Amino acid sequence: MKLAIMQPYFWPYTGYFQLLHAADVFVIYDNIQYTKKGWMNRNRYLCNGRDKYFTIPVAKDSDYLDVCERKVAADFDRRKLKSQIQAAYAKAPCFAAIFPLFCACVDYAEENLFRFIYYSVKKIAQYLEIDTKVIVSSELGIGHEVRGKDKVLAICRKLEADTYINPIGGTALYDKQEFLDAGIGLYFLEMENITYRQFADPFVSSLSILDVLMFVPKEEVIELLSCYRLS
Repeated sequence: MKLAIMQPYFWPYTGYFQLLHAADVFVIYDNIQYTKKGWMNRNRYLCNGRDKYFTIPVAKDSDYLDVCERKVAADFDRRKLKSQIQAAYAKAPCFAAIFPLFCACVDYAEENLFRFIYYSVKKIAQYLEIDTKVIVSSELGIGHEVRGKDKVLAICRKLEADTYINPIGGTALYDKQEFLDAGIGLYFLEMENITYRQFADPFVSSLSILDVLMFVPKEEVIELLSCYRLS
């Protein structure tokens, strides 16, 4: 069984959904510390030919709380965010199909930050016809005393995975031999260079999957989910 594990991200980049698509089971962390200025509640979109951030504001609280203990800010101006995205992409070829999906995620009536983000991940996965089983990490009963590589291995054992797939950025964190010694094959997923026609040149890369979906038809985006290398 192929397993992947990721933090929750709001409308993340395409590689996130490639990883979800590549796995048989996907574990999404809810009992992991929320980090400021990370990617959990923000990403980048195309605005007037340049990248710009969109953000889900988070209520002020202790910096040591897990993402499942944080809340969406009460003054989150959902209408403003939707207007920003509408202004940026109204003339994109797939706007009519994707903007309602984005609005459904933004308007989701949930104050818990994890559940708010998790809803968007599920909605996008459903739209892209990804049927991978998703498990929330706290359901596995593995506590905070287990960290880093040991936590990944504990999750693999708990779910009886024989293969663990991690984004390419984890090559410095995990050693293949250590995983092999535990009976688990370790592979790193590297997204191929994906380009598509935006409004104009030059191409702006590494944006939220929102940008891909606005410009690329659904059937072609589904094909892009397999445009990666495992090493």
